[in-house]
Amino acid sequence: MITIIIFIVIAYLCGSLSSAVIIAKLMGLPDPRTKGSGNPGTTNMLRLGGRTAAILTLLGDALKGFIPVLIAYLFNVEGLALGFVAFAAFLGHLYPVFFKFQGGKGVATFLGSMFALSIPIAIAVVLTWLVIALLFRFASLAAIIATLIAPLYAIIFKEYGLIIPILAMTLLVIWRHRGNIQRLRFGTESKIKLTKKK
Repeated sequence: MITIIIFIVIAYLCGSLSSAVIIAKLMGLPDPRTKGSGNPGTTNMLRLGGRTAAILTLLGDALKGFIPVLIAYLFNVEGLALGFVAFAAFLGHLYPVFFKFQGGKGVATFLGSMFALSIPIAIAVVLTWLVIALLFRFASLAAIIATLIAPLYAIIFKEYGLIIPILAMTLLVIWRHRGNIQRLRFGTESKIKLTKKK
């Protein structure tokens, strides 16, 4: 139990490292918490700094979900306990202690943790995101649908011990996208663009 608690704390602290804010500072870009959409995540970094900034942010956010879960797994943490380690990293991204609890929406960290928890679920989620993003060109819609279906993928692949943590992350992703949901309803949501905003 003590080992699990230690890994949960470590995962939360890893998740609290805001890739977008750190990369923005290193690249001399505006603080993503105060510019663009105000969200320190991949999509906003694409708007503010282009593809390089977005890719680095995506990788950073995914790795901080992947690494602590993988390390916990290597120390024989598994099942529901491992799912809670993933949830802690995810929660750290949403509410980072190092950045005044102003975090992102958690999609990349969710995906990173999924690759450490279950590769089949992770691949299914990524493919779902890609299909929706290519069809509709809304990153937010793709994220909402992909994470919404993730608990179903856990059932399909018989990862029953992961259902509760995945469901908890799914609900928080949807909650964090509530503004996007409203914009999608009213047709004011921004579509995915591959060029740097000028």
